[in-house]
Amino acid sequence: MEKKKKNKDLVTIVCVIIGSLLCAVNINTFISAGGLFPGGFTGITVLIQRICDKFFHFEISYSIVNFSLNAIPAYIGFKTVGKKFTFYSCVMIVLTGLFVEILPMTNITEDVLLISVFGGILQGIALGIALRGNASSGGTDFIAMWISKKTNQPAWNFILGLNAIMLLIAGYLFGWDKALYSIIFQFCSTQIINIVHKRYKKMTVIIVTSNPDKLIKEIQISTHHGVTRLEGIGTYLGTPRTMLYTVVDSMEVKSLVNRIHALDETSFVNVTKTEYVEGRFYQTPIE
Repeated sequence: MEKKKKNKDLVTIVCVIIGSLLCAVNINTFISAGGLFPGGFTGITVLIQRICDKFFHFEISYSIVNFSLNAIPAYIGFKTVGKKFTFYSCVMIVLTGLFVEILPMTNITEDVLLISVFGGILQGIALGIALRGNASSGGTDFIAMWISKKTNQPAWNFILGLNAIMLLIAGYLFGWDKALYSIIFQFCSTQIINIVHKRYKKMTVIIVTSNPDKLIKEIQISTHHGVTRLEGIGTYLGTPRTMLYTVVDSMEVKSLVNRIHALDETSFVNVTKTEYVEGRFYQTPIE
């Protein structure tokens, strides 16, 4: 158990480092070259930097602004989302700031549309890697995780809507073309995160088996989810069969199906996407 915990922490650290590096590279290449405004507190930080530079004629450190903005959301995350999740998210915030200061500014292309699309994809991959490692880039990610925890639904599209307010300010001050391209950037990023981050996505698993007792025990122990048992007759051979019905996290499906087939090679498993669940559903707590 202790070894498994250490391995999990190591995976989280690796994900945080990779996610931080990719975020910093994105800021110093695509975001900088395109004059874009990414989502969340990263976008607000960039907006404040550019306001200070254009209207007050002085440069302000990315790290100082970003650390200051994340102080209150980090406290909220620590109290409501998860202590370990918040700690690793803070580590990612610090590392991203350091990488931004260290890495050089580089222009890969002058095509703003390409910058918007591929910059958004890179941002989504970076945040997706962090989320898979049980961390985030902080800021609105803490808010999104809190909303998801309360509603048991993904909240990233909701965060996309909140970012519109920031883009209205950016568009008014720096030109609507940058704001509109930033919408493309944020949309691409959000969709990648929705694909990669599966914590709040659910799948319905229907199993037809001749060994229901073994499978019920395995499902309940490994996933902590309940199972509905229905008795029936297989019409092909006319033999008694049992159908088991359960809903699990999408991240649990692959390993669960493998364990089911290991216990009963003749079982028939049907997995379908679940759009919405009403009622008691066990959600693995965020640490």
